[in-house]
Amino acid sequence: MARDRNDMNEALVGTTLSHYSILRRLGSGGMGVVYEAEDSRLGRRVALKFLPADLEQDPQSLERFQREARAASALNHPSICTVHAIEQHERQHFIVMELLEGQTLAQTIGRQPMEMQNLLGLAIQIADALESAHAKGIVHRDIKPANIFVGPRGQVKILDFGLAKIDGGRRGNALAASQVDTVVARDELTQPGAAVGTVSYMSPEQARGQLTDARTDLFSLGTVLYQMATGALPFQGDTSAVIFDAILNRDPPPVTQLNASLPPEFARILEKALEKDRDLRAQSAAELKTDLMRLRRDLDAGRRRVDAGDSRTMAAAKQAEKSIAVLYFENLGGMKEDEYFRDGITEDIITELSKIKGLKIFPRPTVLGYRDKSVTPQQVGRELNAAYALGGSLRRAGSRLRINAQLMDCRTDFPLWSERYDREMKDVFEVQDEIARKIAEALRITLTPQEQEAIAAKPTLNHQAYDLYLNGKSYARRRTRQDLEYALRMFENAVTLDPEFALAYAAIANVCAQNYYHYHRDAVWTERAVAASQRAVAIQPDLPEVQVAQAWIAYAERRYDDAIRCCRQAIERKRDSEGAYYLLLRVLFAAGRYQDVVNEAEAAIEAAADDYNVYVPIENSLKKLGKDETLRNIVARRTLALEGHLTHVPEDARARTHLAIAFISIGRNEDGIRELNLAMQLRPNDAMVLYNAACVLCQIGKRPEAIAAISRACGAGYNDTAWARRDPDLTDLHGDPEFERLFPESAAGA
Repeated sequence: MARDRNDMNEALVGTTLSHYSILRRLGSGGMGVVYEAEDSRLGRRVALKFLPADLEQDPQSLERFQREARAASALNHPSICTVHAIEQHERQHFIVMELLEGQTLAQTIGRQPMEMQNLLGLAIQIADALESAHAKGIVHRDIKPANIFVGPRGQVKILDFGLAKIDGGRRGNALAASQVDTVVARDELTQPGAAVGTVSYMSPEQARGQLTDARTDLFSLGTVLYQMATGALPFQGDTSAVIFDAILNRDPPPVTQLNASLPPEFARILEKALEKDRDLRAQSAAELKTDLMRLRRDLDAGRRRVDAGDSRTMAAAKQAEKSIAVLYFENLGGMKEDEYFRDGITEDIITELSKIKGLKIFPRPTVLGYRDKSVTPQQVGRELNAAYALGGSLRRAGSRLRINAQLMDCRTDFPLWSERYDREMKDVFEVQDEIARKIAEALRITLTPQEQEAIAAKPTLNHQAYDLYLNGKSYARRRTRQDLEYALRMFENAVTLDPEFALAYAAIANVCAQNYYHYHRDAVWTERAVAASQRAVAIQPDLPEVQVAQAWIAYAERRYDDAIRCCRQAIERKRDSEGAYYLLLRVLFAAGRYQDVVNEAEAAIEAAADDYNVYVPIENSLKKLGKDETLRNIVARRTLALEGHLTHVPEDARARTHLAIAFISIGRNEDGIRELNLAMQLRPNDAMVLYNAACVLCQIGKRPEAIAAISRACGAGYNDTAWARRDPDLTDLHGDPEFERLFPESAAGA
């Protein structure tokens, strides 16, 4: 019987079923045979997909076939193959679909990497289609090149929803569908414990036979993108068992190892898509699409800069002759609490090398994007136009310190110099000195007596004070009340150990002024700030950090012009002076100088690197000025900065509230509420967290809850009336009796 029915399938060409005249056979697969047909009623060409005859008697195969039609017909998206109808003629079941021209991605990939612009164009379309499907509660579960069709003009169409899971309870809820497991009926065809999908493109949860959700498709798409970018599969093996083991337990070779021309950001996007733990994976197709779109934009902008700069090629080459990108050292100790030390050591080496006039050292913000990324010196050289890259690793164990450093030629990947240092912690400054001197020797630069003296100068002679200072800086960056208090203890302990530690005194002045401004309007805080600032000036008057501290004091006392002057002086001395641009923009916003904030925005973002705080006054100013298009771009960049920061510091509650605000502003309300809840769990009584919670609640229309949160923030010490009244996120609270009582207009000042 099966043979007869199969013969009938083969003989369909030239026959008419219902009002469909079958013209030719297009192809076949495990779950269907596809023909081109003429729809006589509507006068159009269509594709008919028949269930193979030997499977028509199998209820499970028939249900899967019908499920494909139900899933695809629920979707209306330009990158998803349209299903017109599901029909039955004389016991033959078939799906009526749009007729496509082109070929599958499997036929176009080949074994060579795809050109990046073409790859990104296809990838963005696929992610956009998945975003639409997930918003309807539909998870494809079999994303692979054979199920992705590419038209002659590069138009993508996703095919074959035969393994799709349909979450009936979540259709139309775009915010929820991408984040939660799909609802599974008891009689669903694929039960937990059974693997579904094509083996090489399966996610770890599919390989384990676990429940799947939208993030499953993102892993499979990551596998497809890996293959498009390299011409090879990330998880390979001769048998399914070997492939399963690779998917579950092994990291794929870095894409940049197989294709050195790939941008590091693309490698980062792939790493996130191919995370085995789905909670660490890209959390939605919208997130993945945004990452890809941002990369395409940045690459396009880079090409424009290259085209515009052809006439400067020789000058750029000359500039690159002795330029060095100091990459963040790898923390081999694996202890998260040592990351602040790793960062501090790397940044100090940047500072030491910057004292040598014969070298061009890329500033911290420029190299920060490569932190904890697998990049080759050639990649760094190509992207930054750097001649050399300094990299290495460090491991701290008790009072012992091991540092491996290596200077590489970016053009050849050949090491010019390398050294391993096994020292006591107290020798850390000598190690930094020696690295700077050895690099100068390797590049045949003779140090002047002034340069030798500058390199020999140390911020402190006490390594324990230095460690306390670095630790305090990592907490002070978070700016919550508890973190500032902890940072202040670290800085005070540092100056106890070394009373001549100017940087630590400047940090004390900075923290005390912030405490006064944000939490305690008690004169004792400004007095402490002024005293620490004066002490720092007496020891080392030209420190830009001292200028920033003095700016905070002026800002806290509402002397806005003085604060702006101090910030600009700090920036003039050291363009990426920590916190200088953030405070400058904050003062300008508080003074109502919104256009001045926007004018400084790009310079501030470039100099601030991972300091997400700098985006706050920029976004608020753009909202005040009604510049919506620019605002959308800034929000996207701020979201990226926050997500990167939280990867390294997931416990930063204030950063999570800022990410919540960013998510809410782009319509990702569920993600925003999730981040806000996490922040409230981390710091339920912090004034800054509560203030930002009020901003989130106000933006989603929960005014009573927003008023309650802002009242609690004031009870916890928040008292910045000028900022609160200018904050566009709280505009809807103006006129509320409680808001006016807490932040009277008469107290807002200039």
